[in-house]
Amino acid sequence: MEQYFTKSPTTEKEIYKFDWNIGKDKFYFYTSNSVFSKNGVDFGSMLLIETVIKENEKFGGSILDLGCGYGPIGVIIAKLLDNANVTMSDINERALELTLMNAKENKTESKIKVINSEGFENIKDTYDIILTNPPIRAGKNAVFSFYEGAYEHLNEGGKLYVVIQKKQGAPSTEVKLENIFGNCETVGKKSGYFIFKAVK
Repeated sequence: MEQYFTKSPTTEKEIYKFDWNIGKDKFYFYTSNSVFSKNGVDFGSMLLIETVIKENEKFGGSILDLGCGYGPIGVIIAKLLDNANVTMSDINERALELTLMNAKENKTESKIKVINSEGFENIKDTYDIILTNPPIRAGKNAVFSFYEGAYEHLNEGGKLYVVIQKKQGAPSTEVKLENIFGNCETVGKKSGYFIFKAVK
């Protein structure tokens, strides 16, 4: 079975579409097979979105959605944070096609840039905020490389937000972020999911 972090999925492409309400805002997303959480925005991503919006209501600056999948985190945040510009990256070429479709569908394409990249391989810029729902199934080394790369690609005072389940490695993620950044704060917690924030 193909994983969602496959670069060039070979399964036959089937496009689905669903709508998603957040408060008074309605979003529409195209998804497909061989992408993460194709039937709806997963619980962890929603908790990450809600936490970041709550903490950064007046934010204006640059955001990187690392491992964006078909784009729900970056698209929703681009729509709800008026002055944010969002770069979205993923290794999965099919996911990035969907991201572009979803940015257009939700009228956020002018605020979004898309990069095909395995981790930080093709990412050259630095950002004020980096968000990630890391690819747990890719293994701990891949996940930890996201955190290490995030430190290098954050501006001074920039923030990394990570969502992770306790049973999928939240304790080791907290230790790793403390080691890299010298700080790590739990800014959200619900149903076994943790939102960690580390500041450069």
